[in-house]
Amino acid sequence: GNGSSATPKDKTTISETLSSRNIRVAVVGNVDAGKSTLIGTLTSSQLDDGRGRARTSIMKHRHEIESGRTSTASTHLMGFRSSGEPIAGRDQIRTNKRKTEDEVARESHRLITLMDLAGHEKYLKTTIHGVSSGMADYALILVNSRHPPTHMTQHHLNLCCSFGIPVIVVFTKIDGCPEHAFKTSKSEVMALLRAPDIGKKPFAVRNERDVATCVGKLNTLAPMIETSCVTGEGINLLQKLLFTLSKRRRHENKVSRPFEFLVEDIFNVPGVGPVVSGFVNAGELTVGSTANVYVGPTDDGTFMKTLAKSAHIARINTQHITSGQSACLAFSLNKELRKKLRRGMVVLRENPTSTREFDAEICVLKGEGTTIRRSYQAYVHILNVRQSAYARQIEIVNHNSMGLPPSHNAEFEEDGIVLRPGSRAKVRFEFAKRPEYIRPGMRMLFRDGRVRGVGIITNVPKEVAVAV
Repeated sequence: GNGSSATPKDKTTISETLSSRNIRVAVVGNVDAGKSTLIGTLTSSQLDDGRGRARTSIMKHRHEIESGRTSTASTHLMGFRSSGEPIAGRDQIRTNKRKTEDEVARESHRLITLMDLAGHEKYLKTTIHGVSSGMADYALILVNSRHPPTHMTQHHLNLCCSFGIPVIVVFTKIDGCPEHAFKTSKSEVMALLRAPDIGKKPFAVRNERDVATCVGKLNTLAPMIETSCVTGEGINLLQKLLFTLSKRRRHENKVSRPFEFLVEDIFNVPGVGPVVSGFVNAGELTVGSTANVYVGPTDDGTFMKTLAKSAHIARINTQHITSGQSACLAFSLNKELRKKLRRGMVVLRENPTSTREFDAEICVLKGEGTTIRRSYQAYVHILNVRQSAYARQIEIVNHNSMGLPPSHNAEFEEDGIVLRPGSRAKVRFEFAKRPEYIRPGMRMLFRDGRVRGVGIITNVPKEVAVAV
């Protein structure tokens, strides 16, 4: 084409780099921990000035730049050569211009996708959705070394552990940090990590030997790294650690499954039409005049039949997308159907189904004062689906698919079973607004305000869906 599409030989390697050699890392932490600044420093290889220079280069919205507070989830690519040397995200000639995603992707042997999530309590639901749908391999939990971790840090830890994501603790802003403040901060973080419901061993990483020690044991260890984006202390070590991480989710093993694409966002591109961005969760698809797909479910549970005209990965035009990649798809839909597109939909090749009800085995998190009884309404996150749902019926389970101790603190009252924090149960949920596409085995998380519990979907009643 016009110089923007890669040659076939490039294409296989780039598409491979973007799936099997791309590690997705969620970045969470309290509101002043310096998440965006760290990402800005890591991706641009330029130090911060302590006045917001690094974070401004990656922020999306003007109101974020002005308040310094991230409110949306955004992703940023960071590239490594095969030697492990990071690729500077700045243009060599025009130093203030950032490299675009496709430039980084083309130069890199390995990629790290850093997901910048909001830290403020007000945006907790955005953060939960980001962790739930972001398919993260690992999470960086940032702690401001001048302040002890807050309840938000604990929420973020719980959140990552309930999705089974290994965590790496990064202490930020250690330049000029008073000794005693850092000491308390560190000991409180260690206490949080050692707590029985999280159960990770804190492990201080001070040199490259430590990196090699901890990298294979991340399901039990939680490495702790001390960094400063102003002096650059610990940044190289963190880059080494990120480079040595192995991929945890093997989406490329799902290529033989039926195609499934999770819709994250919807755009209307002039001259192209409706475009959806998202994640290829399983299978593969070659776009073009034969790529008939179903998009849905719409509000009545049906799917729209359409053509996937073209696709982009990291802003590179491509014919073929495969599981494990973040991609964009363009559809040919008319004005009426275009209005029905929404986030949380899926794109499938065959037998689309949708359901209003599902069964899940849940565990109510400890330390929250909620009781759950019949007709309890919660906001449910299942991968990229988020919607409020009612608990229709509740049974207690003692054998469970997660291998945790039997629940002892559920009570039988005259109006049925009441679940208290720490109890486990089998619950039939019903979506409040519209049917969704879900499969057994997907993880779920539910909340009303803060996170209340986690679970796994065990069964979806058979519903025949019709394609429009």
